[in-house]
Formats: sequence, C-alpha cells, structure tokens
Amino acid sequence: MDFHDPTFWVAIAIVIFLVATFKPLSKATAAALDGRVERIRTQLDEAQSLREEAQKTLAEYKRKQRDAEAEATKMIQHATEEAQRIRQQAEQDLEASLARRVAQAEEKIQQAEATALKEVRNQAVDVAMAATARLLAEAVDNTKDQALVDQSIEDISSKLN
Repeated sequence: MDFHDPTFWVAIAIVIFLVATFKPLSKATAAALDGRVERIRTQLDEAQSLREEAQKTLAEYKRKQRDAEAEATKMIQHATEEAQRIRQQAEQDLEASLARRVAQAEEKIQQAEATALKEVRNQAVDVAMAATARLLAEAVDNTKDQALVDQSIEDISSKLN
C-alpha cells in the first residue's frame, strides 16, 4: 500500500465520502421510504374504507331487494285474496240475479196461467150464457116470459124495501 499513490487517496476519499454521506442519505432515503410507506398506508386505509363502504352499500341494496321482494309477495298475495273475494262476490251476485230472474219468470208464468184461466172462464161464461139464452128462448114462450118478468119485478120490489 503506497500512500503516494493517487488511487489510494481516491479510494480513501470515496470511503470518507460514503461514510460522511451515508447517514444523511440513509435518513433521506428512510424519510422518502417512510413517506412512501405512509402514502401507501393511507391509500390502503382509503381502499379499506371504500371496500367497507361498498360492502355496506351492497348489504343495504340486498336488504332493499329482500324488502322489495317481500313487498311484492305481499302485494301478489293481497291481489290474489282480493281477486278471490271479488270472484266469490260475483258468484253470489250471479246466484242472486239468477234467483231473481227465476222468481220473475215463475211470477210471469203464474200471471200468464191466471190470465189464461180467466180468459177460459170468461169464454166458458160467454158460452154458458149463450147456451142458456138459446135454451130459454126455445123453452120459454111469450106467456111464460111475461110471467117470469112479473115475478122478477115482484122479487126486486121486495128485495129493495
């Protein structure tokens, strides 16, 4: 080792330079690395909070979806019950309407029977009156006719008094 050799002194100068700059450079490097670590940690914390927020939002939407499905199920059930009630009411109304129409038809039939019976009776009375008039006309002569009229007048006078 030759102390007069410039390579030796350059090597010593480099070693001194490295020793002198190691501590400040290591602090600067450590500070830079610490800053970067802190930024990464902040980003990780932010990402974690975003993930948690996303999970909360997902859970909320799932709950809302379950609630909406439950509400839709309730609405369908209510609509089914309402349709059943309306169908039963319609059946009852139809039965009542049919019963009224049957009653009306039976009443019309009874009225038609009564009218027909009345017409038959009136016709029978007319036929009987015509037959009686003809029989009386043939059986009763003028003398008997006058006697019947006189007798009827007396009967009327006694009944009026």
